[in-house]
Amino acid sequence: MLCFSKVRVSRLRCKVDRLYDRVLYHSGAGVFGHRPTIADEYEIPEDIISKRSKNCRAQQLVNAYRTYGHLKATIDNVDYRNESRNIKELHYSRYGLDPKETVDTGLLYGYSGNNSIKSLVDELVKIYCGHISYEFTHLESEAEREWFAQRIESGVDPVENDRRIEILKELLHSQAWDKFLSIKYPTVKRYCGEGAESLLTFFSTLFRLTTSERIEQVILGMAHRGKLNVLSGLLQCPPVKIFHKFTGRPEFPDEANAACDISTHLSASIDIKVNDRHVRFSLLNNPSHLEAVNPVSMGKTRSKQLHLKEGQYSLDDSSRMGDKVLNVQVHGDAAFTGQGVNQETLMLSQAPHFNVGGSLHVVVNNQVGFTLPAYRGRSCRYVTDLAKCISAPVIHVNGDHPELVVRATNIAFEYQRKFRKDVFIDYNCFRRWGHNELDDPTFTNPRLYKLIHNRKSIPDVYVERLISEGVVTEEDVNNITSEYTKYLQSQYEAVNTYQPEVSYYQEQWSSMSPAPKAIETWDTGVDENLLKTIGQASVRIPSEFNIHPHLAKTHVKNRLSRISEGKDLDWATAETLAFGSLLMEGRNVRLSGEDVGRGTFSHRHAMLVDQETEAIHVPLNHMHEDQKGFLEVANSILSEEAVLGFEYGMAYDSPDNLCIWEAQFGDFYNGAQIIVDAFIASGESKWVRSNGLVMLLPHGYDGAASEHSSCRLERFLQLTDSPESAPDSEAACLHVANPTTPAQYFHLLRRQVVRNYRKPLIVVAPKLLLRLADAVSPLSDFAPRTHFQPVIGDGLADALKVKRVIFVSGKHYYELNKERVRARLEDVAIVRVEALAPFPLPELQTQLSKYKNATKFIWSQEEHRNMGAWSFMKPRFENLCGRKLVYAGRSEAPTPAVGASSLHRVEVEHVLKEPLYNLK
Repeated sequence: MLCFSKVRVSRLRCKVDRLYDRVLYHSGAGVFGHRPTIADEYEIPEDIISKRSKNCRAQQLVNAYRTYGHLKATIDNVDYRNESRNIKELHYSRYGLDPKETVDTGLLYGYSGNNSIKSLVDELVKIYCGHISYEFTHLESEAEREWFAQRIESGVDPVENDRRIEILKELLHSQAWDKFLSIKYPTVKRYCGEGAESLLTFFSTLFRLTTSERIEQVILGMAHRGKLNVLSGLLQCPPVKIFHKFTGRPEFPDEANAACDISTHLSASIDIKVNDRHVRFSLLNNPSHLEAVNPVSMGKTRSKQLHLKEGQYSLDDSSRMGDKVLNVQVHGDAAFTGQGVNQETLMLSQAPHFNVGGSLHVVVNNQVGFTLPAYRGRSCRYVTDLAKCISAPVIHVNGDHPELVVRATNIAFEYQRKFRKDVFIDYNCFRRWGHNELDDPTFTNPRLYKLIHNRKSIPDVYVERLISEGVVTEEDVNNITSEYTKYLQSQYEAVNTYQPEVSYYQEQWSSMSPAPKAIETWDTGVDENLLKTIGQASVRIPSEFNIHPHLAKTHVKNRLSRISEGKDLDWATAETLAFGSLLMEGRNVRLSGEDVGRGTFSHRHAMLVDQETEAIHVPLNHMHEDQKGFLEVANSILSEEAVLGFEYGMAYDSPDNLCIWEAQFGDFYNGAQIIVDAFIASGESKWVRSNGLVMLLPHGYDGAASEHSSCRLERFLQLTDSPESAPDSEAACLHVANPTTPAQYFHLLRRQVVRNYRKPLIVVAPKLLLRLADAVSPLSDFAPRTHFQPVIGDGLADALKVKRVIFVSGKHYYELNKERVRARLEDVAIVRVEALAPFPLPELQTQLSKYKNATKFIWSQEEHRNMGAWSFMKPRFENLCGRKLVYAGRSEAPTPAVGASSLHRVEVEHVLKEPLYNLK
């Protein structure tokens, strides 16, 4: 039997002293998607310890430069503030040293012999206080600190002349690109790379490094600044495609029916060939909400790692996360410090089920955030200081020195490969123009821009250096620029004949298609015997496993009883059967969110914890010895935006798997509103990128007050592109459902991956229904030839006697029905609208046709009138069904629910009586 908990725990080649304590997953045993690592003890060699002990005062001086040397470094290539660099901690006198005193220079890695303190200081200044500097002494691990010191002090990064000429070409091409665009498209906002041209040196160096390490995929999240330079200069995006976009034309063929997006949000996926090896670089679409793409890029990276079965998805204990797939994030300076999603995303970096083997970060530090100068844009010294919260090292580099950018990239990459942790490059540059090319920055930053406008460009500075060293001639430089400009001109002239290529539904998405312009029904039932087998296996535990006694009596016993005795099934069992049936079909299921293993309401228990060893057991991963699909239970950090973005990235890349994010309470999703708006609701329309992510949002008015009652259903319905006056279709941008039975939920989950198209699914998930005796389903409702029902009709009322038809969605049905039965109201029918979007017109028309004598049609909801589904249902019902719809429910309010139980009881009585008694 496949058993991830029994895989031998891997040992990293170079271990981190405290890593074991941080990443132990309960008992330390692994589960699908997470395998803890044990750190080997690192010991500094005795000869080094002895040398440091004998020269302890000089060692203090060395440590001071390692720690504070960056404060004296000249990393700012504008130096607007012209700060004093008299760093007292770097004075040798502080450590009782005399400049003429002799010391063992072997205190520095790569050095040997005796020399004066003055010579030692000269070397330290050269290493730590030049145009590149480092922050690494804050790292918790001695192994990492020593590695960094050794790499910096003894490592050399020579750049041969051939490579220097390549770098020069990259810089000149970038400069020529920006100048060309300024002439041809002077009124277009391009967010150019002027002032940050050597960022391309980072990318070209990264290309070479990834091929040498046999990395297969690089997933790149990047904001707008300089993105077009990278696309056209290195990622082989034809300039004509960008020019075509600048003319106002769509980037997709007409058949895509896309809303499209601005040019600086374009994506690319290209095979880069270096040294006869190919690496796939995937640059993701990004919204203008800066930094929001970062967790999405991590999610896509993790999905690739799942597909390749590397690291924590592998049964090979030598495999590590990041062996084949690397995540790279390029940040903006002001956005990195200002946007909270970055702190959330960094906290995922080493979290179980979210770790991608360390990301390589570059912060494009261009001195200004929109109009805000650096000293007003943060409360810390460096834009990268946030990196210290996860003990990540930082390399600061002056962008005027492309060859040092090469060195910074080399060191960062080597660290990431060795320790599989995040690492940062603080790329110091400037912004030649304002926030965009049409913006005048001198309104708000006159002194800074006086310096910028009077200095030479980064390419021109590098040109002068290579000419002075005899590497190239002025004629060579002119030829490079003129040839590239001619190429751009030829691409420009091809704009009118350019036809956008098809870039969607390819590779792993090739079996998928756009959703049809119709409403479809999919058979999602499963053989009953198989479902019984899954149900029994879902609570099977190893003989030596010490299950919680309460769970043994309730969860395990009750489920086995329901299965064996043919009883109706509850919500948690239905979910388990949906998961298990998909796993048996070879699909993986990922369930993510806060407390999802147990479930917010202690109903799920998809993972069980041994009460003595704290070992985790996921029963659904042990159903069958030849099982191909597995359940990953990803209990997340207390984050919404980053985690939901991560899961969107997982689903973005995994059409064959079921990816679910569950909010702790439904309205908590609003902490991730940016992800919903910019990716989930609009991503397919803008970028032709389908996504099948499921959002489970617990919802229901039960006296829990404002922040635990409503999932803000109205906001999702407002986001849909469901038409008000025409029949809806499966092509709606969001599918929104409020199921009332476990079987309905079962079919929703299975339908999400059975269909040959993908749409985000918003499930208004229950709270009280999880244990409501009436909210159960017979096994027959799960059998073959069963399916999700968009509308459930009334099975009690005599259609000819019905005068009023009440339409309702969600748990409110059970309260209304209970009161109707108690009061023996025979003239009322209650119809459940299970699917809200797409709007279920055919099914509603079928129900209406039953009630020939009905004169009043009511929409009843427990939400306030300005919330819930009322505003969505009324125009569609009246326009398409041809009946006037009357409202019954709470009146308008600014908050979803009251916070006093006495007020709540009054409201509950009102929402029950109004539709049943008052509206006749």
